[in-house]
Amino acid sequence: MPSNPGAWITVTARRKALDRIRRANRYAEKQVELARETPLTSGAIDVDDEDEPVIADDRLRLIFTCCHPALAIEARIALTLRTLGGLTTPEIARAFLVPEVTLAQRLVRAKKKIRDAGIPYRVPPDHLLPERLDAVLRVLYLVFNEGYAASSGDALIRRELCAEAIRLGRVLTDLMPDEPEAIGLLALMLLQDSRRASRIDAAGDLVLLEDQDRSRWDGVEIDEGRGFVERALRMRRLGPYQVQAAIAAVHADALRSGETDWPQIVGLYDELLRLEPTPIVELNRAVAISMAFGPERALLILDSLTEADTLPGYHLLPAARADTLRRLGRFEAAATAYGTAAELAPNATERAFLTRRRHEMDVLAHGRLD
Repeated sequence: MPSNPGAWITVTARRKALDRIRRANRYAEKQVELARETPLTSGAIDVDDEDEPVIADDRLRLIFTCCHPALAIEARIALTLRTLGGLTTPEIARAFLVPEVTLAQRLVRAKKKIRDAGIPYRVPPDHLLPERLDAVLRVLYLVFNEGYAASSGDALIRRELCAEAIRLGRVLTDLMPDEPEAIGLLALMLLQDSRRASRIDAAGDLVLLEDQDRSRWDGVEIDEGRGFVERALRMRRLGPYQVQAAIAAVHADALRSGETDWPQIVGLYDELLRLEPTPIVELNRAVAISMAFGPERALLILDSLTEADTLPGYHLLPAARADTLRRLGRFEAAATAYGTAAELAPNATERAFLTRRRHEMDVLAHGRLD
């Protein structure tokens, strides 16, 4: 109970009112920006008069509007992130693991298609929302990821992006309560966000998951996230976000790093790889295998990914390989891999951590610092 409840209510109400005014102003600005960047025959962003949608949140309405099924899914996601998500073209390119010029061309082609085809920017009626849901979920996922581990700048965490993605995730699950992947994504974001306070130490340095002070994890977010995982899985329509949330829940179940059920996590990654066979999933699965069954098996997978060059320029692949080599006692090779990862890392906090690790491996290998 606040010491002065009346004053607390007044201040809280004022802040809520300011937030609503800001959101309304931002909505109007984005309407103008969309109309300016992509001239349309309709000349405006309108609600379908025949079947008024049920989306109450202005920003979520705009996200559904931008995720038009006439565009290729990656194009609509990129366009939405650029226009509404607060991400720059380089940040979006890193999220898609493509060169910046490729992403810029993709945005130009999407805008051209909208203009040439006369695609209207209309908020879809509620019965058409499911066909846009996959793209909307991906937008929220990528916005959260950029907030959780910023792809540029000095700060590792962009709290405002995480908070907005979670807020929109809540609105979306209220809007579509029978969509297990929407619930799974909200669970994943809550469980990941629960670790935020422990990911950076007092000096601003990165702290790995295995070294984090778990007493600082947010128990309220963990409990809520677990509840959403269970609710989604009960629907028996499994999807990638639900599996990722289940993996995060297994981490949250361990009071100490050494108690983590790594074999179960490997099993979940096996299922995720079946649902989403991507190099990123293979990389994360290899890390889990290293923890569950030893670094030798993991190194075979990581070397295969490196040789296949399926993740060019992605710093977490050499970083994972470096950590595996470190665990094997191959310090000189680990130093080289850490150096490669540091050169590729776009974020200053991660780059500093990887550079320190490279120096540590040099000391272990040669007894000296470069």
